[in-house]
Amino acid sequence: MRNYKYTLLSFFAAFSVAFFCISCVNEKHNDAETASETEQPKTDFPYDLANPIKHNMPQSLFEISGIVFNNGDPKQVYAIQDEDGDLFYLGLDDKEAKFTKFGGKGDYEDLAILKNQFIVLKSNGELHIFPLSEISKPEVANVKKVKDLLPKAEYEGIAADGDKLYVLTKNSKTDDKNKATSVYAFTMSDDGSLKADGEFALPYKDIAALSGAKKGNFKPSALAKNKNTNEWYILSSINKMILITDASFKIKNFISLKGGNFNQPEGIAFDTDNTLYISNEGGTLSAGNILEFKLKK
Repeated sequence: MRNYKYTLLSFFAAFSVAFFCISCVNEKHNDAETASETEQPKTDFPYDLANPIKHNMPQSLFEISGIVFNNGDPKQVYAIQDEDGDLFYLGLDDKEAKFTKFGGKGDYEDLAILKNQFIVLKSNGELHIFPLSEISKPEVANVKKVKDLLPKAEYEGIAADGDKLYVLTKNSKTDDKNKATSVYAFTMSDDGSLKADGEFALPYKDIAALSGAKKGNFKPSALAKNKNTNEWYILSSINKMILITDASFKIKNFISLKGGNFNQPEGIAFDTDNTLYISNEGGTLSAGNILEFKLKK
């Protein structure tokens, strides 16, 4: 009987020690899981993308595409939409938009302002150029159409910086091993003519390595220069991301556009206070809009 009691006590003692050890291990494991779940990736991205100021657009801009400010002045935004050759202008909170007709039906993607000229980009690379002074008229009298400036491709974005114009492709014609989005630079002379001034590549493999996005699936929709940091912000509606490069389009970083605010981001711009603006096409339950992101304090 004594041997039985001794054996039973030994069993409970061993069981208690094992239970204590397992509990300690589990406690450490749970603490590690909690730390992993609550720890957020560090980023120096200067905008809080989760909390925009939303400016709903009138019905005429349901399919809003490109946006731009004149000299960064946010009091009036200029915009186009995909289907009609109309240039719209309005205050961010206006209920109606005025417009000037510059062309017929077409797939218009983006616009820029350079040397007091509007430059509107079609998806086939055709440019429509006309003076800012024409904006008050119902229809632009003389639109300069430039058709053979760019290689054959599908184009999505256009932006101006200094005296240069930058045009962004959506799809690339390079071989499968070296696929890249191309950016073509041009210098605009005082007479409005454009001269080729460089070509830059955004390799898909580099974007995939950085962001984890599927290789060959980067299809950007717009670009704008952050003059405070001298970086290009390249917006991709399909990938729901912003690719950040240096002034020479060397890839530096990316930011995911998470949450329900980004229905179909198609346009991007900065104002003189370095506030970031992203335009979204409308959807089943939402109007077209422009989201305003202030700098973090």
